[in-house]
Amino acid sequence: MTTHCFDLPALVPPLLALCQRAGDEICEYYRSPDANQYQPKDDDSPLTQADIASHQRLSAGLASLDPALPILSEESSDEEKAGRRAWPAFWMVDPLDGTKEFLARTGEFTINIALIVDHRAVLGVIYSPLEAQAYVGIPGAWARRYSRVEDNWTPLTTRGLERERPLTVLASRRHRGPRLQGCLEWLEQQWGEIHRDNSGSALKFCQLAAGEGDIYPRYSPCSEWDTAAGQALLEAAGGALLGLDGKPLRYNCRDTLLSPYFIALGDPDHWLSQQMLARESGPVQ
Repeated sequence: MTTHCFDLPALVPPLLALCQRAGDEICEYYRSPDANQYQPKDDDSPLTQADIASHQRLSAGLASLDPALPILSEESSDEEKAGRRAWPAFWMVDPLDGTKEFLARTGEFTINIALIVDHRAVLGVIYSPLEAQAYVGIPGAWARRYSRVEDNWTPLTTRGLERERPLTVLASRRHRGPRLQGCLEWLEQQWGEIHRDNSGSALKFCQLAAGEGDIYPRYSPCSEWDTAAGQALLEAAGGALLGLDGKPLRYNCRDTLLSPYFIALGDPDHWLSQQMLARESGPVQ
């Protein structure tokens, strides 16, 4: 396996098997009596034993696929992250996206794995441990939902906006604020009836890719490992994940690992999507 040339479909089966093993381990912690125990990280976000166990399982499994390919995980140490800006290709991993949902017992948490090549997410896997379902996207090729076994999959495609039905806006269960409220009010003025669907973790990207939502605006902080796999999935299914400048997000380009605010779109060419991007690229409303 060379640095810039990957057989992306061939990577899917071992990634699915790896996610299943890590997901089963997460579920064991989720169902244990002390599942609500955690320690705060430097940014006050929670770190559970499930986060650590999943990180260790995924890091070992990914290293076995290609020992020369670096791994950037949310739980990587500062030493492991050193020199990341020089990496032309690497794995971007969130071993447990939605730790607060894990602790709150909503079930809305995922494993996120993306392959980054030249600052782009070229393969994305989002795995829901409790559902034992994987959402996989290879931009330019296909998007699929797998259920437990490798050969049990269905194709995914985003849906077009239609006046005959309400606009479904996906939003984080835990992040609101005046800018999101202003966006929702503007969408209602432009479109009419709005249905807001709140959920945690990267599941919102899965909903968009499966044609179960239309727009996901994000005006609160998140990190690159929160969006990379979702971007690959969404692009593969026909959608787009764009910064407020209207350009696709890129990875490992800056000193910070925080992602910029963004808009995820199921139907990026529709006039509403284009007007929303034009509105967001101007002064803050």
